[in-house]
Amino acid sequence: MGRWRLTALLGVGVAALALVVTLLNTLPGGGSGTEGTSRDGDKVHGTPTAAPAVTGPDVGWGFTHTQFSADEGSAAAVERVEGRLSEAGGLPQIQHLMGWGADNPEPVKGRYDFEAMDLRVDFMRASGGTPVITLCCAPDWMKGGKAGVDNTNWSQAALETAPEPEHYQDFADLAATVAKRYPDVRHFIVWNEFKGFWNDAKARWDYEGYTELYNLVHKALKKVDEDIMVGGPYLVMDSLDPRSEDASATFRGPWGAMDQRVLDAFDHWNKHKVGAEFVVVDGSSYTQDDELLPDEFAATDKFTAVGDWVRARTGELPLWWAEYYVEPADGKDERKGWSETRRVAVQAAGMIAMVKGGASSGFYWNPEKEKGTDCPGCLWTPTHAGSGGEKLPMYDLVARFSREFPPDTAYRTVPVDSPDVRVLATDKVILVVNTLDRTISTKVDGQEVVLQAYQVKWLTR
Repeated sequence: MGRWRLTALLGVGVAALALVVTLLNTLPGGGSGTEGTSRDGDKVHGTPTAAPAVTGPDVGWGFTHTQFSADEGSAAAVERVEGRLSEAGGLPQIQHLMGWGADNPEPVKGRYDFEAMDLRVDFMRASGGTPVITLCCAPDWMKGGKAGVDNTNWSQAALETAPEPEHYQDFADLAATVAKRYPDVRHFIVWNEFKGFWNDAKARWDYEGYTELYNLVHKALKKVDEDIMVGGPYLVMDSLDPRSEDASATFRGPWGAMDQRVLDAFDHWNKHKVGAEFVVVDGSSYTQDDELLPDEFAATDKFTAVGDWVRARTGELPLWWAEYYVEPADGKDERKGWSETRRVAVQAAGMIAMVKGGASSGFYWNPEKEKGTDCPGCLWTPTHAGSGGEKLPMYDLVARFSREFPPDTAYRTVPVDSPDVRVLATDKVILVVNTLDRTISTKVDGQEVVLQAYQVKWLTR
């Protein structure tokens, strides 16, 4: 899901810069990035925060940077987003190691290029967000491809190939290099959606291979700093038509049936992992066939069911949703079929459902575009122009949800007269969502409330 960085399309100017970087990398101690990198990659980048804002295994509700984000563009627009995020208290933010805005971090073994990664980390620092790094994906030479900047294959198939088993330790070493470079990053997710870990011969996930990689990365990160927090397995919690041969016989609901192959993979990782500070999942409310069962709002109950299932197996480990989707995408992975009002309402219902399933952290996959103004579901307008970086309706939901419902929030049950209204409440506020495409009047916690079609409303108590 999401996008990847297509560096081949960046133009002649960047190509020339890449050539300079490549030449520098041939020199002893060469490297790239704001300060350069030693041959072993141990140099610290930038000015890390002296004390990370979040030092526990839970971070709260934030977003994931994708191919285009607010770290680049007009200075005024970039500063506008940084300032708004900072004023909101700093939303937790995920950046991937390779792809989704980051270049090949180790195009040749022992030679590093963190320039693009540095930009994203600096943006997270400047905006006051808790930085999280997803350790995916792997340089070409670790997965059967050629070494070198110019040989990086940015096709989706190549990017989503897992390291070969003989290079698992090389990937773990790269993870350790990243942890040393950004010592203020305390949270790391190992890999993304089991990409490349499919066993064709057995027609199931290669959960043995993923768990081996996870354990090596976990050990490497803990060797850098025992206080680093590591999570996995970042499995897509797929659901199917209940009649599917791969559907679970026991884990199902009105929203469909879970894919038993996914459950088996999770159980293997959970049993054989060397350790974890938090558990990570990913998924959509709709089935693999893009069915919203029985409708778009009721389908979000799947998030609650998955959370209950995971926490029953992982105990006190905090539950993170690294990605979550409530609107099926088209063939271009775009979501344009709904009005923004409907989109925000279903998104709010999904976040409420995740909380009810025990989740305390979640990351909205922000689909920012490089240019233009039409950006369905985006948090802000593209930052390429000086007028960019203006907040959009989804930003208001994600930012306030993050502020009102941080980890360890004590939730309260409140009476609601209408079955068509979803709520999430604390002692201070109530988030109210109208699931109907028409105006309704109801009582919430004794208050008379009028809600417009698909309206998301915050009430004070």
